[in-house]
Amino acid sequence: MHRQIAGKLTGPITKWIVLVAVLLIAGGLSSFAGKLIDVQNNETESWLPESAESTKAFEKLNQFQDEYDVGTIVVYYKESGLSDSDLAAIEEHAAEIQAIDPEAISEVLTPATAAEAGVPTPFVSDDGQVAMLQFTVNYGDKLWEELPDLKKEIDDITEIDGVDNYLAGAGGQSADAATVFSSGDANLLMITLGVVILILLVSYRSPVLWLLPIISAVVGLGASMGVLYLLAKNTDLTVNGQTQFILTVLVIGAGTDYALLLVARYREELRRHEDRHEAMAFALHRAAPAILASAATVVVGLLCLLFADLNSTAGMGPANAIGIAVTFVVMVTLLPALLVICGRWVFWPYVPRFGSEEPTASGLWAKVGNGIAPRPRIVWVGTAAVLAVLCLGFLRVDTSGIPSDEMYTTDQDSVIGQGILTDHGLVDSSTPVQVVANEDKAEDVVAAMQDVEGIAEPVLVPGPDGQPLTIDGSVLIAAELTNSDPYSDDALDAVENVRDAVHDVPGADALTTGMSAVTLDIMDASARDNKVIIPIVLVAVLLILMGLLRSVLSPVLLVGTVILSFGAALGLSSLVFDFIYGREHTDPGFPLFAFVFLVALGIDYNIFLMTRVREETAEHGTRKGSLIALSSTGGVITSAGLVLAATFATLATMPMTFTLQLGTTVALGVLLDTMIVRSVLVTALNLDIGGKIWWPSKLDSGGPGRSADPDADPDERKVPVSV
Repeated sequence: MHRQIAGKLTGPITKWIVLVAVLLIAGGLSSFAGKLIDVQNNETESWLPESAESTKAFEKLNQFQDEYDVGTIVVYYKESGLSDSDLAAIEEHAAEIQAIDPEAISEVLTPATAAEAGVPTPFVSDDGQVAMLQFTVNYGDKLWEELPDLKKEIDDITEIDGVDNYLAGAGGQSADAATVFSSGDANLLMITLGVVILILLVSYRSPVLWLLPIISAVVGLGASMGVLYLLAKNTDLTVNGQTQFILTVLVIGAGTDYALLLVARYREELRRHEDRHEAMAFALHRAAPAILASAATVVVGLLCLLFADLNSTAGMGPANAIGIAVTFVVMVTLLPALLVICGRWVFWPYVPRFGSEEPTASGLWAKVGNGIAPRPRIVWVGTAAVLAVLCLGFLRVDTSGIPSDEMYTTDQDSVIGQGILTDHGLVDSSTPVQVVANEDKAEDVVAAMQDVEGIAEPVLVPGPDGQPLTIDGSVLIAAELTNSDPYSDDALDAVENVRDAVHDVPGADALTTGMSAVTLDIMDASARDNKVIIPIVLVAVLLILMGLLRSVLSPVLLVGTVILSFGAALGLSSLVFDFIYGREHTDPGFPLFAFVFLVALGIDYNIFLMTRVREETAEHGTRKGSLIALSSTGGVITSAGLVLAATFATLATMPMTFTLQLGTTVALGVLLDTMIVRSVLVTALNLDIGGKIWWPSKLDSGGPGRSADPDADPDERKVPVSV
């Protein structure tokens, strides 16, 4: 049945129908890909779960201020001290900045105007080296699109000879983040494609063949982004910059993996079948189930992220799952059609001729398998022990959050400016702690906040008449952080202390928000998601493997090996973060992202191997089938692992610590899965356990040439691996 379907997809006539249909549909969807950035929601608040205190506070806070108001600061620094002429120039900049867009930029407070207005926050440092301007920017939901251009204009206006200037505060941070994301997507795609092309050239040793997988992967990416645009525009699906750049890497990497597996099987079948259409029918029939199982595992693993409290995480799951699903469809339709249309010559100069010998029968992985065969138990116990030792590095992983001065791997103005404010005792008033409380308990809440360390004097926000502003029986209380870094431990501790204090005021219904409070709520939600989603993913993957392999024991062992590989990758990564990168702090959500990608993707290689083992077991028995499977799939799985590791490693080109760490961990984990877990550990377990690996199935019940005795003579167990 499957072979009949595969044959119809790649027949002499239907191959053209498939080609045209896929290109038309994918082309139509791809036309929306460029608009995906228009529906991204990169506001930090949008990442929060509805249950978070900050989310509840925003519902009331928006009555007091526009939700799109973003506090922004220009920081001026001169090591020798700002002169009177420097300060005079700074005063003049205020009008010029506001003139850029009077509707979007509020009145700009300067050292002089702030003093006249009685603003308690100093605008010039005691040592005279630092001064600042303060204003609010409001571009509505177009903030991320407009801020990078605004930053360039402000940078030009605020230039003073001998004085360094930096756009900081919440507006500066958003401008830098928007620039990083917008410029990084195109660069990431180009670098990823370049790396994949290089690996394919080495793997295929053909100047032409690499084009077909790349074309198919790019078509899959474009179609995926188009589908995401339509869903984000018409549903509640949250898509942000983080989702988009991970989608790019995931689709190109996974799509190329699927291509490698299909092309390898097609090459085998071309040696067995004279008609290339028939060869592709057999190749699809044999490879498609493994590719489908692989894609399904990744899709299900990603969909488990829907159980996340954090909206950004919950949105990333279905978004990337859609990308994998679309890519799978493209790779089992467009790619086979292209291969059959091109014919055998596309493999030039190593064209697989009909009746020629399959080279994998005596290749590197055949030798590895025969090396493991004499003492498989010693091999798997020793390998597992080494991986377990690497897992100890997990104890070094610090998920307390990435401080602002470590968020980027390159210098960013907002980070430098924030550091200057902190070092010189100035307060970033753009990120205050905000408390919304009942009007009749306002004074009690203010009194409760006065003794909290880490914040300045709490103030009731006044209305136009100078009296405390009251809306629907609620008041707004603001207190500036004494530490200018809203992401610092001191700032987060201050928020916790404020919440503890105001929650103790009876009847106040006090809710605390602000940038630091949002960060704290994101960290709490991430910690919860780690505990809940990781077990769900494991159960889902286990059930998929049981259905695919029709066994209980082998899926349990495979999941166990992947967990061991994940722990080893995380442990090894922690050493790299600390001793090589010098960035030991990680995002609270980092373990979850690393786990989902490594388990979902790492299990792929076990699926590719074990489906082939199962196929060969029916004819040769488990032990011989394991060696045949290793020799047959070893090269392609190694290439696939290198492609996926390399694509995720390209995340390190993004100037963010989170992407550097995630790319490093996934790349290391994939290499461990490919080179050690799949080739050595799983193969050794198969050889040691034998037919019992399929329990409770009777797939291999023993028989001539299928001895389950692990102590059998090595020469007898060193089976030939020719197909």
